[in-house]
Amino acid sequence: MSTFIGDYECKVDEKGRVLFPASLRKQVKSDSPDRFVVKKDIYEDCLVLYPMEEWERQTDIIRKNTNPYNREHNLFLREFFRGTAEVSLDSNGRMLLPKRLLEMVGIGREIVMSGMNDKIEIWAKDRYENVQLGSSDFANLAERILGSTPLKDE
Repeated sequence: MSTFIGDYECKVDEKGRVLFPASLRKQVKSDSPDRFVVKKDIYEDCLVLYPMEEWERQTDIIRKNTNPYNREHNLFLREFFRGTAEVSLDSNGRMLLPKRLLEMVGIGREIVMSGMNDKIEIWAKDRYENVQLGSSDFANLAERILGSTPLKDE
């Protein structure tokens, strides 16, 4: 499983192509290192890029927790998969991001690719700079989430 770290500023050309950062490429641990799935994030106005193996893991979780014959689940599935696209790196290390997805999240020419554990978020550069928590807000959030959880030895 891949673990992605780091923030990388990139340029999107007029066709929607972006050069995938070499540092992120080295972090891909997959049998299909050039294949990804991209979709709009559920919570934020950004895109999420999954290596193919992680995407398959995510869809397995969804399959185990949904019933397509349940109306509410079917609505969730439709929205979850809306606009999803498979993308791959070309021989120059570029990927073509679908224009409909770029427009959906307000991405222009400048983006930030941000490693987020097992996925990569793709943000419009100006939006990414504005979603940062202050240090005390982050400390309070960390305490609420992790402060009462006993640490486990691995």
